[in-house]
Amino acid sequence: MKSKAFLWMQALVLKFGGLGMFVVTFFDSSILAFPFFPDAVVMELCATNPARTPYYVFMAATGSLAGCILLYALAKKGGEAYFHRHAKGKAEKIREWVDSNAFLSAFLPAVLPPPFPFKPFVLAQGVFQVPVRTFIMAILLGRGLRYGLEGFFAVKYGSAALAFLKVHGIAVVLGMLGVAVVLYFASRLAFKPTPVK
Repeated sequence: MKSKAFLWMQALVLKFGGLGMFVVTFFDSSILAFPFFPDAVVMELCATNPARTPYYVFMAATGSLAGCILLYALAKKGGEAYFHRHAKGKAEKIREWVDSNAFLSAFLPAVLPPPFPFKPFVLAQGVFQVPVRTFIMAILLGRGLRYGLEGFFAVKYGSAALAFLKVHGIAVVLGMLGVAVVLYFASRLAFKPTPVK
C-alpha cells in the first residue's frame, strides 16, 4: 500500500511539478509518512529548474502547512488518545514543552529534517489548544526555512547536495538544531520585557 502511494506521488510530482509537490507534502504532514522523500523531491526540482526554486519551496511549505492544519483540527476535536499513542511514552515531556513554548514547539520540529519527530508535536498543538495563528506562523516559517535551505543547496551544488544530506543527515539535523537554538535565545533577548522603573 505504502509503496504504491510512493510511486503515485513520484509520478504526480514528475507530471505536475509544484502542484504535485503540494500534494506530496500535504500527505506527508498528515495521514502518511515518507521520510526524506519530500526533501529529495524539493531538491531535485530546484536543481533541475533553479529559476522556479521560490515557487517549489512555497508549494512544499504550504502543502505541509495544509496537512498540519488537518492534523491540528483532528487533534483539537478529541485526539488526545491518538496523540498519546503516537508520542510513545514522551507525551508528558511534549506537553510541558508545548505549554511553555507554543511557537517553538511547532517551529523546531518543522524546520528539522528526519529522524527528528514531527507529528507528535503537531498533534500536541491541537490537543493542548495552541492558538491557530501561532501554530500557522510557526509551521509556515519552519517549513519555509527548511525547504528554502534545501532549495538553495540544490541550486548551488546540484545532485551532490542530496547525496550529502543522505550521508550526513544527523550532522545536518544537529547543525539546524544549533541554528534554531541560537534563534530561540536571540528572540528571547529581543522580546524580553523591560523592567518598569
